[in-house]
Amino acid sequence: MKNVMLVGGGKIGVAIAEFLKGSGDYRVTVADRDGDALARMPGDVERRKVAIEGAEAFAREIAGHDIVLSATPYYLNATIAAAARAAGAHYLDLTEDVASTRAIKATAESADTAFIPQCGLAPGFISIVAYDLARKFDKLRDVSMRVGALPVFPTNALKYNLTWSTDGLINEYCNPCESIRDHVRNEVPALEEIEHFALDGTAYEAFNTSGGLGTLCDTLEGRVENLNYKTVRYPGHRDIVKMLVRDLRLGLRRDVLKDVLETAIPVTYQDVVLIFVTVSGLRDGLLTQESFAKKIYAREIAGRLMSAIQITTAAGICAMCDLLATGKLPQKGFVRQEECRLDDFLANRFGGLYA
Repeated sequence: MKNVMLVGGGKIGVAIAEFLKGSGDYRVTVADRDGDALARMPGDVERRKVAIEGAEAFAREIAGHDIVLSATPYYLNATIAAAARAAGAHYLDLTEDVASTRAIKATAESADTAFIPQCGLAPGFISIVAYDLARKFDKLRDVSMRVGALPVFPTNALKYNLTWSTDGLINEYCNPCESIRDHVRNEVPALEEIEHFALDGTAYEAFNTSGGLGTLCDTLEGRVENLNYKTVRYPGHRDIVKMLVRDLRLGLRRDVLKDVLETAIPVTYQDVVLIFVTVSGLRDGLLTQESFAKKIYAREIAGRLMSAIQITTAAGICAMCDLLATGKLPQKGFVRQEECRLDDFLANRFGGLYA
């Protein structure tokens, strides 16, 4: 039985703890500075009320644990990863933040344990799907990745409800976005290059957001003509967000933007996650396209109603934790999401929640 420390007791942390503890194969310790968050955890996990004040101090908290899972805001992940290395533990997280991922990659150099960031939905599962499709082509042309976590019953002008970390959402809307266009790797602005499409009779829009590509630019650079990631929303959402971020300049006052969103936009557990990946290129000399499309809805698991974004995000990191523990992923150094085979992920007891 593996000893796992979960750092962060928010909505995603609750689902992770429920999944891992319910499997019977992990002893779970949850660390958070918020006593109320710890109180929401499943009854049979160890709770530690602790603030992260530095890598050296937090390494002492990690001591005795085999694996650390970070479900905290992105700005804490580099410190937690450094603490995990000092304590000799494997490290996984859910970050979408590009700078944090680069810092963790540096921490992983010459490490004796594995460092696997970006283990959620996007980045995370979306990279596993995209790379699995890409491997089927002799020569790649386009890899397009589209993901959205949306309310089933949109009622406000944004046609949106908060479903996960507000800090992460603002990051996606404000930070530069990596892409490859005409074989050239570059950065493009968030909230631009809007497109419209329909799936199962429902209209959507998609636009650039930061972080969703994970490490695919590194993996596919020089092999793909065009690679991009966009977030999916209901039509009209992008224009309102762009007004807030650009016209009202709240992208420069992220604390104010966070307060506005959390004050005005309610959380919902009635959501749907939409995943849509399309890859085109040459196969046996013929220009071919292949797609992966799926919708995942909120449902009750282990007697607890979980939102679709809780299920998909927690299932992603729990599946990668399981695959690491069973030797199906590299055991040391920096590990990219696309090093996991899609078949292995979907065959896993947690990854099967996507199937």
